[in-house]
Amino acid sequence: MASEGFHEPIDLLDAATMDRHRAIQSLAEELEAIDWYDQRVVATADESLAAVLAHNRDDEKEHAAMALEWLRRRDPELDAQLRKYLFTSAPIVDLSPDTPAESAPPGGGDSGGSGGSLGIGSLRGQS
Repeated sequence: MASEGFHEPIDLLDAATMDRHRAIQSLAEELEAIDWYDQRVVATADESLAAVLAHNRDDEKEHAAMALEWLRRRDPELDAQLRKYLFTSAPIVDLSPDTPAESAPPGGGDSGGSGGSLGIGSLRGQS
């Protein structure tokens, strides 16, 4: 059925919403495929089969990254959250939800020479 996965009547949705849904569904399917292949890699005793399955799994990672990037480019809030949480070395839970994503350095990673700081200073003990 073409409307499978939609939670609202199709005639109430615009093309952009439907395309985002398609991308989100595709991303979920790619992540599920990664998990399935990964389990099979670990479960098989045949090294040559494991190599084939690992190759296939890694192709799915490329597909997932492409779908995620497509979504990021179209959703400013998702973009802000990804910039805040991805490519950092800080503990994930230490990235305060009230810290604006804009305060992180470009790319969200360690800028080298900052001692691992995200450039936002200490948030502990401040009111």
